[in-house]
Amino acid sequence: MGKKIVSSQRYRVILSAAVAFAFNLLYAVYHCVLGVLNSSFWFIAMCAFYGVLATMRFSAVLCGRDHHKSPPDDTELFVVKFTGMMLVVLGAVLAAVNYISLSQNIAAKHGEIIMITIATYTFYKITMAIVKAVKQRKNPSPLLRAIRSIGYAEAAASILNLQRSMLVSFGSMDNGRVRLMNAMTGAAVCVFVLVLGLFMMVRSRKKEQEIWQNQNL
Repeated sequence: MGKKIVSSQRYRVILSAAVAFAFNLLYAVYHCVLGVLNSSFWFIAMCAFYGVLATMRFSAVLCGRDHHKSPPDDTELFVVKFTGMMLVVLGAVLAAVNYISLSQNIAAKHGEIIMITIATYTFYKITMAIVKAVKQRKNPSPLLRAIRSIGYAEAAASILNLQRSMLVSFGSMDNGRVRLMNAMTGAAVCVFVLVLGLFMMVRSRKKEQEIWQNQNL
């Protein structure tokens, strides 16, 4: 395994997706239990959010489970199209999460040390997403592109969550301005995730047409 991690970029990406899938699944179950026990739409919405992330990553890991060879192009393109559709669903779930947060004034307030830790982890995820985009820019694999897109969507959602927590933990603004900033950032994140999903669906469709045309030449 160590040799594969060192020598194969594809193996590293799929392994990291598998680890992220496990955490997403645990978070989904955790919020589902809390949502049922407390009859809370907020926890149910968060369960849906992590559940969608887990579903997308599971499909990517399942597609790339055989590390000795790449799956057929049509299989990878199916994963890209499926990921695009699920990102559209994720955008709708994020909109619901943002609406519930604004309507019920839900935001986690933390101490200084906890907030610094959360901010550090959030910026780490953003940095890693950028680094992966740079390192893999010449890799034509649709599967790796799908995994990167999932990371972009999760990083965008983390920025929104960080802003909500920072405004209630450190902010001195009145509630009206806080709600406005959270509404604007939430809308921007939802649109970003929706556009990302639609772009992936359109791109996979074009790639499928190119493959079909080449096969019929």
